[in-house]
Amino acid sequence: MGRVERRVMSAIELCRTAELGGHTEACTSCGVIRCAYNSCRNRHCPKCQGQARIDWLAARQADLLQAPYFHVVFTLPVPVAEIAFQNKAKVYAILFRTAAETLRTIGADEKHLGAEIGLVAVLHSWGQTLTYHPHLHCVVPGGGPSIDGSRWVACKPGFYLPVRVLSRLFRRRFLEELQAAFDAGELAFFGNLAGLAQSAAFARRLRELRQVEWVVYVKPPFGGPEQVLAYLGRYTHRVAISNARLLDMSDDGRVSFRWKDYRHHGKPKVMTLDADEFIRRFLLHTLPDGVHRIRHYGFLANGHRAAKLALCRTLLNTQPPNPAAEPASESATTDLAHRCRCCGGMMLILGTLPRPTPRRPAFWHDSS
Repeated sequence: MGRVERRVMSAIELCRTAELGGHTEACTSCGVIRCAYNSCRNRHCPKCQGQARIDWLAARQADLLQAPYFHVVFTLPVPVAEIAFQNKAKVYAILFRTAAETLRTIGADEKHLGAEIGLVAVLHSWGQTLTYHPHLHCVVPGGGPSIDGSRWVACKPGFYLPVRVLSRLFRRRFLEELQAAFDAGELAFFGNLAGLAQSAAFARRLRELRQVEWVVYVKPPFGGPEQVLAYLGRYTHRVAISNARLLDMSDDGRVSFRWKDYRHHGKPKVMTLDADEFIRRFLLHTLPDGVHRIRHYGFLANGHRAAKLALCRTLLNTQPPNPAAEPASESATTDLAHRCRCCGGMMLILGTLPRPTPRRPAFWHDSS
């Protein structure tokens, strides 16, 4: 394991334990006293994404437009996924950039839409059985301002952009950038991919990849802005596996969890793995430091989002969402965290529980 994987494992192990400190609190109704320990706040921890998700969704609600939204998915073929696993930061950056450029280029083409579009892209790297499967989920409004900014251009009802055109352009641009990264010495290869460090072998791999179809698909439009928020809430702060899917850990060290077999219409099944294999699969999906899982492009890019959204609403002749109408789950979740689990009364903080002072191992002391 590398430094990132070790840090993730340590954070999850210590999350909400006495090792991180916390506070004691008492119920004002029944008098029960409990210890509440601090969270690790690691972005890979299944227990620590709830509040981050709520805060992010509250901010995104102000970005929603009165327009249909589409869900576009870009998937990397297995031979590219192997390269991505050994070069996560570089290949993930290429994936985000080329997928966004593909959507924006085809969207701006007068033959297809002829508009400036915006999108939110979310990186996932896992399948239902925790295997390595990098892909990008994009949520895209079904239209945008015309290139000259004079009118709103809407897509055809129920249809966004042609999948085959998106797939071909995405494949070409991705492989061009991958070749450029190789030429600049920015890719590393080891293990069973060590041979790709040779120019001839790498060029042969790219030629093979140009001959296969790359999977890009567009799902039917969401029912409305509320469904967009619900979808984003499920996808943006998800980790490789949630606690709710874990079923059992047996005495012989085997972990059982639920998964959906999408090759058989999402049929629910149970998989059991040795604990070491389960942990190995979970750690396949750790992100390098500095790599952001959620990114915004087009008129939703951070630098000019407010001005561009104002233009969109002017062209659509709509008003921004009411800031008072925040997602109900935010206040409900916050209130629930401060209520007694026995009677529902309010919890009052009595005092803090400091983190214990770490003790240095005996072999650290000077033997003299």
